[in-house]
Amino acid sequence: MKSSNRIAIAGATAVFVTGFFAGNAFQSRSVARAQGQRVFELRTYTAPEGKLQDLHKRFRDHTMRIFKKHGMESVIYLAPQDAPLKENTLIYIISHASRDQAKKNWAEFQADPEWQKVSAESQVNGRIVSKVESVFGDATDYSPLK
Repeated sequence: MKSSNRIAIAGATAVFVTGFFAGNAFQSRSVARAQGQRVFELRTYTAPEGKLQDLHKRFRDHTMRIFKKHGMESVIYLAPQDAPLKENTLIYIISHASRDQAKKNWAEFQADPEWQKVSAESQVNGRIVSKVESVFGDATDYSPLK
């Protein structure tokens, strides 16, 4: 076999193998997303008396944008309608690529200098969050949102 044929076969094989592995990598990601592999995080924040509007302002003006910067996808933000929760509670759901990624996202978010500045400035007149609850969950097989 000629040297040029061997090079052509080697090149074609390299292209095939690269394409095969790249295709499997992309297929694995799309299958994982199709199966709802992202993880949802339900968070409930309780604000001290008189501080709920400050908390809403911080989310509206800064937090959501910084979440996005760190791979946290905002799904929904809710204000309870009924007392006593309507006076001091913010509920929201964000999603992450995985539980491990959520841990990384939160660590990077907390270390972000912009977030640290926003957090400090928003609490100049006292803390605006007195309690945080977090629950991680997976979308069920019948959930419209995955």
